[in-house]
Parts: sequence; C-alpha cells; structure tokens
Amino acid sequence: MAFTVIWYGRQGIVDKETFDAEKTAKDHAISMFQTRNGDDGIVAVEVRNDNGAVVFSHAES
Repeated sequence: MAFTVIWYGRQGIVDKETFDAEKTAKDHAISMFQTRNGDDGIVAVEVRNDNGAVVFSHAES
C-alpha cells in the first residue's frame, strides 16, 4: 500500500510525496514540518493511504 504525504500552503497543495510504508511517511512529515514551514510556507501536512483516508495530519498552531 502506498502512502502520500501532502504539503499544504495558504493557497492549497504545495507538494506531494509517495512512500511505501505508513511509518516512513508519518516520520518524514513530522521531521520535515518545521523546515518546510520556514522555507516553503507550509501550514499543514497530511498522510493519506491509497483509498484517500487521512491517517495522520498536523497543522501549525
């Protein structure tokens, strides 16, 4: 099963990345959020599975 990390800016989707494992996708989203927030203006991130269900999300507070 593939998992997609979706990065959101204030205007919508900025970037998407695909991973083979949920843990890898979630760990990547968590570890990169602060960097992408400062560098790219990312305000939220989601990890979705193949059927589109959100398995993890995080937004700036």
